[in-house]
Amino acid sequence: MTNHPEFMDYAGNAGRPEGYLLPSAAPVQLIAPDGSAAPAAEYKESYPIPDPATLVDGYGRLVVGRRINDQANALVRQGRMAVYPSSAGQEACQVAADMCLRPSDWLFPTYRDTVAILGRGVDPMEAFESLRGDWHSGFDPHQHNTALPATPLATQLLHAVGVAHAAKLRGEDTVALALCGDGATSEGDFHEALNFAAVFHVPVVFLVQNNQYAISVPLIHQSVAPSLAHKAVGYGMPGERVDGNDLAALLAVVGHAVERARNGGGPALVEAHTYRMESHTNADDATRYRSAGEVAQWVPRDPLLRMEKYLHDAGHLAPADAARITASAEAMAKVIRDGLNMETVPDPADLFAFVYSEPTPQLREQARQLADELAAASLEGAHQ
Repeated sequence: MTNHPEFMDYAGNAGRPEGYLLPSAAPVQLIAPDGSAAPAAEYKESYPIPDPATLVDGYGRLVVGRRINDQANALVRQGRMAVYPSSAGQEACQVAADMCLRPSDWLFPTYRDTVAILGRGVDPMEAFESLRGDWHSGFDPHQHNTALPATPLATQLLHAVGVAHAAKLRGEDTVALALCGDGATSEGDFHEALNFAAVFHVPVVFLVQNNQYAISVPLIHQSVAPSLAHKAVGYGMPGERVDGNDLAALLAVVGHAVERARNGGGPALVEAHTYRMESHTNADDATRYRSAGEVAQWVPRDPLLRMEKYLHDAGHLAPADAARITASAEAMAKVIRDGLNMETVPDPADLFAFVYSEPTPQLREQARQLADELAAASLEGAHQ
């Protein structure tokens, strides 16, 4: 089936014919929606549940992520941000992406992945710069090995493959993890990225956050494949399905794919089944294309409440841990709130300062013209 023998020991295919690339029949789940341990399945040995300390760390990140979403939504309503694509309900995917990567690895996020960006250590105000309507994207990608959030669908997948290919050529153990939504799998860039990644056997993991909708288009109108993970086999790479609201399962499945890529196993596609609890953005009205009853079905599957119940029942979440986590979440919310409540004073000269490293004669002329007009307007105002 493939020229790469590394595919033959893909742990996600334990108990199946050698070299079989298809995903599990049902999404991998380690913790059930009610917070109990999920029944053992054929992937029990392939994807063991993470240790308690890791899960407590992950739960803390979920709490912070939810608080980020809540605070950002409030600031949008107050007019402090131009737009915000909420990830409420699907934070576990972003938390897992952060936790499975080393600082030297690269993350390629979408416009909905602010929680993941902040989890990589990016300054909150830099992360929210473009969302508040400023002219630039806010942060230096090389400082945290985190690409700028991509608004066009699937373009970041190609960039992730390029970075992974470069790492392989240099002999580095860097892994690139690219986040995307279900709608991105219908794009041509998705095909090109996966095909190149498989042919050149590069260390990249594609994590599809299948939140059921590409804005208003439901998944059933995007693809009739058995699952989005099944698309991987057409490229000669393994695909896996995971409960995207089960942080433990995400850590196990994504973590395995990342380490497999790091050790020369090549690319993999992971489809995380989750749900977008809020509208596409604050400019969208989700009630026009989905029912309240549909949304209500996903409320009990909340990744935060699921992990909290599991840790509490297992005796792993001490009161001191809960207090520390809550304080951390509120501290993050305060930083975001205070920063976005500060007024910015734009400098018109910035229109020309960052176009080219060496300004062209035309840019210099335009800059002088604007400076003269501003000076004249200021002088006129002084005389009035």
